[in-house]
Amino acid sequence: MTTWTRKALLLTVSAAAAAGTLTAVGAPVAHSRPVGPATPPLSWGACGPIPGTTVPDGQQCATLRVPLDYRAPGGRTVDVAVTRLRTDRPEARRGALMVIPGGPGSSGVQRLAQKGEALRAATEGAYDLISLDPRGVGRSTRVGCGIPEADRHLVTLRSWPAADGSIAENEERARRSAAACARNGGPELRSFTTRNEVRDIDRLRAALGERKVSVWGSSYGSYVGAVYAQEHPLRVDRLVLDSIGDPDPARVAYGWLSNMAPAVAVRFPDFAAWAADPAREAEGLRLAGRAEDVEPLFVALARKLDRDPKESETPGVPLTGNRLRQALQNALYSDAAFAPLARLIRSAQAPEARPVLPPELAGAMPDEDAALTMAVICNDVRWPGPDSGYARRVAADRVRHPLTAGMPRNVTPCAYWKHDEEPRPTRITDEGPSNVLMIQSLRDPATPLAGALKMRAALGERARMVTVGQGGHGMYLGNGNACGDRAVSDFLVTGKRPARDVHCPN
Repeated sequence: MTTWTRKALLLTVSAAAAAGTLTAVGAPVAHSRPVGPATPPLSWGACGPIPGTTVPDGQQCATLRVPLDYRAPGGRTVDVAVTRLRTDRPEARRGALMVIPGGPGSSGVQRLAQKGEALRAATEGAYDLISLDPRGVGRSTRVGCGIPEADRHLVTLRSWPAADGSIAENEERARRSAAACARNGGPELRSFTTRNEVRDIDRLRAALGERKVSVWGSSYGSYVGAVYAQEHPLRVDRLVLDSIGDPDPARVAYGWLSNMAPAVAVRFPDFAAWAADPAREAEGLRLAGRAEDVEPLFVALARKLDRDPKESETPGVPLTGNRLRQALQNALYSDAAFAPLARLIRSAQAPEARPVLPPELAGAMPDEDAALTMAVICNDVRWPGPDSGYARRVAADRVRHPLTAGMPRNVTPCAYWKHDEEPRPTRITDEGPSNVLMIQSLRDPATPLAGALKMRAALGERARMVTVGQGGHGMYLGNGNACGDRAVSDFLVTGKRPARDVHCPN
């Protein structure tokens, strides 16, 4: 048992109680004082319009100026957009709750606009809610690589193999994209890393005058939250990790991508059961009479579109087999996306129909967004080089997991990436306070349970884990269930969490 674990167990009431018993962690920090280096105060104002959502009353935005390179704190700076939504019950306030977005590439300013009201209600006004746009995202400092438009579609940024399984085109595109980023991205692009996001989060904490912050990190944000707690254990009050990836420091994002193939295979039966349900008949969305027939139907349709792409409603952008596969991967995140996916499949089957592509598949991403999606995952860890056997791994994965057709094991720009210095990902350990609650779907298509269990093992007695019987990605206040939501809300409000790992069935 580690020193930290012994201390945590001394502070934890009834740690050995039966499953379902609750123990409290963390003391109020509402009147905590700032620590660490002085940070200029933030100038808060109205956020203005936020794409895709209605801004809650009272949400404010500001700009936090941070060092481009923390090794040279007096040198150049970059801007990080930050946001807050203050408690509507000041008498109940116990501190600040940092909402860390996923991705890499998601906006914390937008996420707080989307989740802020629900989160404020679920936590009973116990927190001022805060978040940020990580470097390269949204309103923060951004930079492009000059990537050609054809290479900035989601199905080209993701390395989907050719119809025959060959990866020569992927290799050339990966080499081309990495070279463009090395040539045009500059020190700003090279600063887009998990560790710098963690440093920026701590700079925001200091600017707010908080001795500690609580954290809710989802998807990639759960990894950022775990790294923050590892690097700054005394500055974290309560930590929620939601939809969690494998923290293996030798692989990190390379491992997350590889894990998607089995994850999709585990999640797909949920869609198959929905699509074969007789209730879909009246909606015109029933794809097969039996759930076991849906996967062969989908695989055959994708292969047909590989050979003969179908003209869509978007001029010059046909529905290909790989666009259909990418649509599937996106839809498996939430049951709410099953109907649009079934509608797309139906239109692909109909001889005279022209499918309506989902917006994320109908055009190219902006250059800055495309650059960011590569930069963080390539900067964080050294990926296998171009001569390490990608073609062999893709061929095997296509046979084992036809729904993803080898994409998760394929070559990416990271294989050709130039590093200023050797990446050193943080190793997550059980050294730290016992103040972590994890929440995880049994059937997550992006961050599968197997990876989350590795995070659970790494954290040891620091953590408790709630598994949720609902399939999907993003469990708390998203695609989970009332039992899971209640467990997280109770922890954030009271500090009580299960004494042992528990399951929330549907």
